[in-house]
Amino acid sequence: MPLLTPKGYCNHLRNAVKATPSKGYLARRHLSVHRIAGSVGAEIHNVDISAAALAKNPGTVKEIRDAFLEHQVIFFRDKDLSNDDYLSFASQFGKPAEYPFVRGIDGYPEIIRVLKQEHETVNFGGVWHSDTSYFEEPPMASILLAKEVPPFGGDTLFANQYAAYDALSDGLKRTLDGLRAISTSAKADASKTREDRIRDSGHTQANSTLEASHPVVRTHPETGRKALYVNLAHTSHFEGWTEDESTPLLNYLYSHQIKPEFTCRFVWAKGSIALWDNRCVQHNPINDYHGYRRSMLRITLAGDKPR
Repeated sequence: MPLLTPKGYCNHLRNAVKATPSKGYLARRHLSVHRIAGSVGAEIHNVDISAAALAKNPGTVKEIRDAFLEHQVIFFRDKDLSNDDYLSFASQFGKPAEYPFVRGIDGYPEIIRVLKQEHETVNFGGVWHSDTSYFEEPPMASILLAKEVPPFGGDTLFANQYAAYDALSDGLKRTLDGLRAISTSAKADASKTREDRIRDSGHTQANSTLEASHPVVRTHPETGRKALYVNLAHTSHFEGWTEDESTPLLNYLYSHQIKPEFTCRFVWAKGSIALWDNRCVQHNPINDYHGYRRSMLRITLAGDKPR
């Protein structure tokens, strides 16, 4: 190493620190990313995601998207976004779409309120699932912004479906690679979590039943990786199989998909945001805060047909 002046030595030290982040911590040009679990999930720190800030720093959006694709679900803290800023942020990553069962908040049809009130005992989507897999083109991602949280509980679990597929035996992979499965909006475990919201929303599609056939193993359109794409909430059976024939193998997959080593757990606070990749992640909001109010704003991003 050549002899450095004091100023040059200080610059050298700064560059060395940037080049050797601590374990689990990745410094990028515009933001810092910290993994929260071994398989899935990362928090992003020190970034302004308001519409004005992102307009000034377009490189930030690319770095956030890169982190999203790498970690499958990303989290932000202490973001007091207006509805306009929230919608603008979501629009950087996809096309916001209306949710078919719940009407949006006033003036923002793409933003729905996910609410459990103090007197309610059933939460919204309280089962492991991929969002609306009963669409022909399920959403590519979902975003939640916490507005009110209980004093304890109400965490959300996420599970990496790349890892779930990779951990299967070669023999089971060969069996699953040729299969398709039917998803339905009428499956009981999912439907019961929407009853109160449907009743309150009066949405025109609230009583419709939607069904779609998708590959059991889908290939991510951006990363090219394979992921399991069945879920307890919406998958009813394999295409061409009866429900009785499908149940043993589906039950095995449901338990396999959510093994602890594939998961992370996120503890919400007011102003927290989660953005997850619905193409390769399942999630489950934990219903352990009866007697307290939990209110979130959700935006769904339109997706494509699984292949």
